[in-house]
Amino acid sequence: MAEGQRRLVAVSNRVGPLNDEGKAGGLAVGLSDALRRRGGLWFGWSGETSDEGTFKDAQTQVHGDVSMTTIDMTEEELEGFYYGYANRSLWPLLHYRLDLAQFDRQSERAYRSVNQRFAARLAPLVTDDDLVWVHDYHFFFLGSELRQCGFKGKIGFFLHIPFCPPEIFTALPASHDLVRAMLAYDVVGFQTDTDRRNFLAFCVRELGGEKLEGHRIKVGDRVVRADTFPIGIDAPGFERFAVSPEASEHEEMVREMVGDRLQIVGVDRMDYSKGLVERFRGFERLLEDYPENRGKVQFLQVAPLSRSELDAYVELRSELEELAGHINGRFATLDWTPIQIMTRGFNRRALAGIYRAARVCLVTPLRDGMNLVAKEFVAAQDPDDPGVLLLSRFAGARAELPDAVIVNPYSTDDVARALQQALTMPFDERNRRWKAMRAAVFAGTSSNWCDTFLGALENSEER
Repeated sequence: MAEGQRRLVAVSNRVGPLNDEGKAGGLAVGLSDALRRRGGLWFGWSGETSDEGTFKDAQTQVHGDVSMTTIDMTEEELEGFYYGYANRSLWPLLHYRLDLAQFDRQSERAYRSVNQRFAARLAPLVTDDDLVWVHDYHFFFLGSELRQCGFKGKIGFFLHIPFCPPEIFTALPASHDLVRAMLAYDVVGFQTDTDRRNFLAFCVRELGGEKLEGHRIKVGDRVVRADTFPIGIDAPGFERFAVSPEASEHEEMVREMVGDRLQIVGVDRMDYSKGLVERFRGFERLLEDYPENRGKVQFLQVAPLSRSELDAYVELRSELEELAGHINGRFATLDWTPIQIMTRGFNRRALAGIYRAARVCLVTPLRDGMNLVAKEFVAAQDPDDPGVLLLSRFAGARAELPDAVIVNPYSTDDVARALQQALTMPFDERNRRWKAMRAAVFAGTSSNWCDTFLGALENSEER
């Protein structure tokens, strides 16, 4: 740690890995980079359940200047906190899916209790000179609980997913309590200006807050900076992944599978926010309205399973597999299967090779905080023959990547037209669009994201 620099304490639901071996997600890549450079503590859930749960002894691994400390949860805590409130209430609500959100007092109590217990376990490990950076929708209340434990230092919060408009968020029975708890943080960060504006609108309309200069909001006697900090990827690292032996092997496998056809690829967790059903229907419309593509294109959707314990995800998988079968049944020939869906995951080196082999990447979420697949696809492209990014207008990445082909994922016709545009796009246009997007991806890396947020936190007003 540099002389006079505050120690970084990062809090997230899952901890690690500290070294990116091609398996880490966007949050982990950003935090591991910051912690390796600064030193500090990474605190979160162990991924395990036990009878003692959050009361069990913490486990700590030390890697150089970085300590990684984790605690367990009980089965009941995990069910109520994670599967219940976080993923049945908050996740759908914040993704504008009020129709899927479920609210009950028991899961809300479990969520608050786990936030309180994590704060109580963290409190003895920190000093007021530390910079505490809390991450994502699992821990809205943690900053407030840490204040209750006596912590007077600086605490920042970053939301990796969207923040919905107040008209939707007020449906949450504890919406006022939750946002008031967020005011215990000194800096609250969002992926996009839209998310930030939605948060500010809630503070003003529902809590009587007042907007101040410098991206600050005052509610009662609390003044908090609410700002936009779009997350990035390790662009140079992912570019290197794309020419690694593992990536080259997967690129070659895809090219052999596709032959002289053009490859369309989608890579998403199996989640209703990703617009997978709408995407499949858009591809079907492409084959209907532009029959010259039959036998000439192939669509590979990589969709690793997630949260399979939740009914909405089980139903989504069933619908997707049925729809893929329907499309293949309509259009397949003896030597061509239009659509292939894979529910297994790949590490990021393998994905880089799959991206590099694709002419088109479909990133069409119905709502997404950022979507780093879009940025990874750009970083992975071959400069001599770059592919085309087709990007939802509702993905946070749209603000930084306007040179993608922008689509409305709810419009089947729009997706089909955009696919046709991407598949027939001449090299000069593909190259121009890709170069502009590459410059944006390399300018807004994960390390820049960390440094910008932590700089704002260090410079925030003393309490």
